[in-house]
Order: sequence, then structure tokens, then C-alpha cells
Amino acid sequence: MNRPRDISEFAIVPDPDDERLSRAVTGVDQTGADVEAHVVHERPLTLYLNRQEIVTAMTIGDHPDWLAVGYLLNQGMLRPDDEITAIDYDADLEVIVVRTVRETNFEEKMKKKTRTSGCAHGTVFGDMMENFETIKLSRDAVIRTSWLYALTRKINTAPSLYLKAGAIHGCVLCQTDKPLVYLEDVGRHNAVDKIAGWMFLNKVSPHDKIFYTTGRLTSEMILKCAAMRIPILVSRSGFTAWGVDLARQVGMTVIGRARGKRFLALSGAERIVFDADLAQVEEEDRKHRRKGADGDD
Repeated sequence: MNRPRDISEFAIVPDPDDERLSRAVTGVDQTGADVEAHVVHERPLTLYLNRQEIVTAMTIGDHPDWLAVGYLLNQGMLRPDDEITAIDYDADLEVIVVRTVRETNFEEKMKKKTRTSGCAHGTVFGDMMENFETIKLSRDAVIRTSWLYALTRKINTAPSLYLKAGAIHGCVLCQTDKPLVYLEDVGRHNAVDKIAGWMFLNKVSPHDKIFYTTGRLTSEMILKCAAMRIPILVSRSGFTAWGVDLARQVGMTVIGRARGKRFLALSGAERIVFDADLAQVEEEDRKHRRKGADGDD
């Protein structure tokens, strides 16, 4: 598996030049002229927790360990205090096995899963909803508008698979105005789970973090970020009504439609510090626009 590439002083992202993540294909454009375009790879990854098969996800194939651990955490199958003894990945079989000291069996739980609006393996289990009201997010966390504008500018201009090939979502874990880790995948939920796995395996505290996504602010996005105990969620895209209701219920700051000088906060506005001079904020360059710039996809 490819290692993350440090593209600057502020972020780690998949290498857009890694041939294992995308490839060139030829076709014709609207004039009938021959053209070359890059497309992202999409591969199945079957996840086991100890001896039990859990899910098969479609993914670009980078960082399967982060994706597997993050998925299990966000589905409530791993606990924050669980000891992982091994993560075994077989690239030829496209299988990853997470092994824990604690004996696990989720056969009944798998039968009672509830489907959410997330694509591919977008599922949320009943007990995750039952525990939702007990989640406590940090009240001390803040987001300054100067940080927000700096973050969106840095993220939008970072080299990425999206700018090279499109058809992909990005998620970024941030602290103040600094992106810490930038991960992409064909499904926004995959990118979220990779962040969760990276945080768990690197023992990163969530309480003062800001989570940025190119995807819609759906119920699943709110539930996963709440499970990760992240108090502030920012997106280029729009909201769903249930997503807003859940964010308000758990006290999460949710900022959507964050493009250029604009943004809209529909929950947790008390964490926002309005310290930026809008006259000094630059509008977004069209060539750097990500998903969500022209619609809520």
C-alpha cells in the first residue's frame, strides 16, 4: 500500500500521481476529438472482525487499515478501549482482518441494521442511535472565521485525486487553521472512516478538532462525527433536515455551503468567533472548486 505523501507543511493526502489510485483512459469529447482523462480506481475490500465477515466496501484502495478500524469504531463494533492485536491485509484477496483481544460476535446486530442515506456501506446500527443522546461534545471548542477561510483556501488548493480525476470525496481533520490529515475515497463515508481509523491508531484527541468534508451533511455524517466526539463539522455542501436535527440534539456545530466568503451554520453557532474581515477574504478560484461547488453532491 502506498504511504501518505506530505505535500506541504500542513497536510497529508493520497498522492495524485500514484498509478495504483487512478489511471488514464482515452475517449472523445463533445466535438468528437480524441481526449485523455484520468479516472479513479474502485476496488472491493472485505472486512472481517476476528472471524466474522462484516462488510464489503468499494474503495480506492489506500490505507485499508485506517478504513477498517474507522468503520468498526463508527459502527460501534470496536470500543475506544479495545486492544487490537493485529490488522492483517491481503492485497491479492482484497481482504482485511482486524483482530482484538476482546471476543466479538455481531451476528444478531448485523441482522437488525438500519439503512441510512450513505452510499455503498452506509449503515447505522440501532444501538448507535440508542447511545447517541449520551454523547458529550466539548463546549470549549471554537472555530474562528479566520481559521475557516484559511482552511478552505488551503484545502481547495492542495494537490488531490479530485482535481486530477474527479468522482471522489475528501475529508480533512483540522486543528485551528491547520489541516492535519487529508484523505479521499469514492464514498464520503469511506473517507470519514479513514479519518476515524487514523485518529484511533495515532491516539489523536478529538475534542478541539474541526472536521471538513466535501460531502453532504446527512444523518450518517452527523452520527459518525458525533461517535468520533468531534464538535465542529464543516462542509462545502448542503444539509438534510435529519442531519440538522441530530446535530442540534447532540450540540454539534455544523457549517455548510462553505465556499469563498459564504457559509451557513444551522447548529452550534455559539462556537463561531467572527473575527475575519470579509473585505479581505478572497473569492474562490473556479479551477480549484471541489464537489459541492455547483450542487449538493
